[in-house]
Amino acid sequence: MARVAVIPVMLLLSFFQCKTLFSTRLASGQPDVAGALGLHNILWITKHESRVILSWKNNLTKEETEKYTVKYILSYKFFNTTHERKERLQEKKKIIRLELHTGFNAKVKTQLFAKETEDVIKESGWTEFTYKAPPVYIQNLSCIIYNISYFNCTWHSRAEAPEDMQIFFSYRHVGKDFECQQYIKNARKKNIGCHMKEIYFQPSRKINLNITVRHLRNNSSGLSYYKTFIPQTIEKLNPPINVSVSLENRSVKIHWKSPPTIGSASKKCFLYQVKITDRKIVDVTAEKYEYLFHKPTNKCAVQVRVKKEICIRNKIWSEWSEPVFIQDEKTVDVMMPSLTFFCLLIFLGGLLIYAYRRYRCLEVITMPIPHPSDNIKTWLAADEIHHQKQMSMQMEMHSEITLGIPEENGDENVQQQRYLKESGLKDL
Repeated sequence: MARVAVIPVMLLLSFFQCKTLFSTRLASGQPDVAGALGLHNILWITKHESRVILSWKNNLTKEETEKYTVKYILSYKFFNTTHERKERLQEKKKIIRLELHTGFNAKVKTQLFAKETEDVIKESGWTEFTYKAPPVYIQNLSCIIYNISYFNCTWHSRAEAPEDMQIFFSYRHVGKDFECQQYIKNARKKNIGCHMKEIYFQPSRKINLNITVRHLRNNSSGLSYYKTFIPQTIEKLNPPINVSVSLENRSVKIHWKSPPTIGSASKKCFLYQVKITDRKIVDVTAEKYEYLFHKPTNKCAVQVRVKKEICIRNKIWSEWSEPVFIQDEKTVDVMMPSLTFFCLLIFLGGLLIYAYRRYRCLEVITMPIPHPSDNIKTWLAADEIHHQKQMSMQMEMHSEITLGIPEENGDENVQQQRYLKESGLKDL
């Protein structure tokens, strides 16, 4: 009798133990695996121009739908990418924008939650689906906005693209369509980019690109690809402006101002980088930077660049600003008097030139030497003629004296004649 009484007691204990374990599993939020076997989903897609609508349905009963909260886990990944997107939804559909992707892999599962505790009561297994889109002939699409109103997009053609293919570009913004103003072409006259100017964007409204591939031979409509941007995420800012450097008590203080932008100009939206010679690049959120000048160098340069980081995510840095040079205090102390002296010399030189021109002091120095008058020329000519006449008379007198001397004194006469000739030549 004792053995017979033990069996019902063990069965009762086992029943209560199983009930307790089941209640504990529900309270802990662990799904009922046995229930998952009867819960499944069916997936299908609806194709639109720029997107695919992925839809699904499950086999839940009406009572289960009313009793529990139903949610869905969606996970999908585009072809040739490693990033997997995962979402929890309450609707039984998801709009997936293909952009320049050739397809995706997706999977969905259903979860039932207790309405009071939000614990998972039941869930299905994964239902997978693969969608293959039409071929994409373009790659490496890149767009940028710069100088507030300039817009550039470039792309490359894939190797498998048809030879007679041509690419056309347009975009839609704030309910208006804009055709490409100027195409950028390669050596084969294929469109590889678009340049537009004097285009103004509303920073909170999206830019919807439309890139159409057409076959020129058969003049078919071709394929269209779509991509969406928020203007601020592709804006390349100009470098910071009014960059200045000052030295105070062996400390370098750098100041600047943010450049113009199409979006918010709030100071908290910008992230800066400061580059100083022989130092690491530093990230700064304010419009200033200060550091101690421990080891002064003869000359080092400061440059600053900027992008938007806080208000909206932007990966495009501006160009570096023009370098502003820092010099140590000793060099500055020597240069300041030299610069002052040089400026003083320029000022005095200008003042002297003004005085000379004002009071005609230079006219006396630069006055030309006057030429002799005609009377002086006539007087000098007459004096020269008179001198020539006197010389001719002296020559005649000397010749007469020579002829009147006797021959007996021949030697003496010869000597006198020689003497007279020499003296006459000298007079001449």
